[in-house]
Amino acid sequence: MPEVSELAKRAKEAVFTLASLPTAVKNKALYFMADSLVKRQEPILQENQKDIEAGRARNLSSAMLDRLLLNESRIEGMAESLRDVASLPDPVGEVVKGWRLPNGLLITQVRTPMGVIAMIYEARPNVTVDAAGLCLKSGNAVLMRGGSEAINSNIALAEVLSQAAISAGIPEGAIQLVKTTEHEVVQEMLKLREYIDLVIPRGGEGLIKTVAENATMPVIKHFKGICHVYVDEMADLEMAVRIVDNAKTQRPSVCNAVETVLVHAKVASKYLPELAKVLTGKGVELRGDSKTRKVLPQAKEATEEDWSTEYLDLILSIKVVETLEEAIDHIRTYSTGLAEAIITEDYTAARKFLDEVDSAAVYVNASTRLTDGAEFGLGSEIGITTDKVFPRGPMGLEALTSTKYVAYGTGQIRQ
Repeated sequence: MPEVSELAKRAKEAVFTLASLPTAVKNKALYFMADSLVKRQEPILQENQKDIEAGRARNLSSAMLDRLLLNESRIEGMAESLRDVASLPDPVGEVVKGWRLPNGLLITQVRTPMGVIAMIYEARPNVTVDAAGLCLKSGNAVLMRGGSEAINSNIALAEVLSQAAISAGIPEGAIQLVKTTEHEVVQEMLKLREYIDLVIPRGGEGLIKTVAENATMPVIKHFKGICHVYVDEMADLEMAVRIVDNAKTQRPSVCNAVETVLVHAKVASKYLPELAKVLTGKGVELRGDSKTRKVLPQAKEATEEDWSTEYLDLILSIKVVETLEEAIDHIRTYSTGLAEAIITEDYTAARKFLDEVDSAAVYVNASTRLTDGAEFGLGSEIGITTDKVFPRGPMGLEALTSTKYVAYGTGQIRQ
């Protein structure tokens, strides 16, 4: 295959055409890509099965295998996400704001593509589709390097997507996948500042740190997600059971699943048995502090390590707190800044939680699992960044654009 530098160069060349393509052409390509995924799903599923079998042979965890797995439903979901992106407004060329100076100069701030975006990710083949779709609609070329766990799936997906896009008028080089998984390739990509404008790593903490420490271009980071749900003394407890159940069991292997539940002492004896009944029935292992274990003696003893662990599995740590302030202090200590929720009918408590908990997404009476680009109405997402600089949280189309200032004059000069 071509050298990584050659792929990056092709991507850079494609950007010059891609950045100025009409919205209609980009949307046509997205619909072609979606239809092709569905029409050609059999060979994609066959390649995915190779990855699943290899993963089992390597003793990958159930959570990792779940992230890796493709089926007809998930492929249709990926196709639908491309259609959703096509239906969204095109951010390229949008005027963010404008104003006229006293000298008559008209200044506008306009959205513009980033350029070439490098995606470096692990065992999640859906990232291949999300990255290709979002980058295309936002006028960016994408150079992807997936992990060895999903190499067959990623190659099959990238070929289908690229061919469909080209047939719709997208320049060659706009959607590319590095087909080798050697670690040296990542280091090479991170040195290609002349071609790559932004790198987005998605995966474990080790991958994120490696990219952040070695990249010569800007990096958008997403570290692990230790999400919390606090059940307040004024919570609707039936709602609280339903929300925690969803946040933990709907898909435990993802970053926006809840890992720790904090429960006010005044409702612990009533709430925890009902929660345990639902969760243990779904195979969740409960770990609790001493106050929790007085109510739930079947729970394992939680250690200090549990509060800072992203399980990505059917495991939940529980702590009973005496006050809202204690819950907030715990979250400040152990949160990774991705998503937190409070369950309460008390407006004052909700407002205090929203004001004092500083994560990318903060909820009142809703599941942390909603922290997702598609759920936020962004079509899909290319990642969830926990950085405090823009962009923050689920990254959709706008997050993949920069801005430039466009000035309209009538001969003005600086005095």
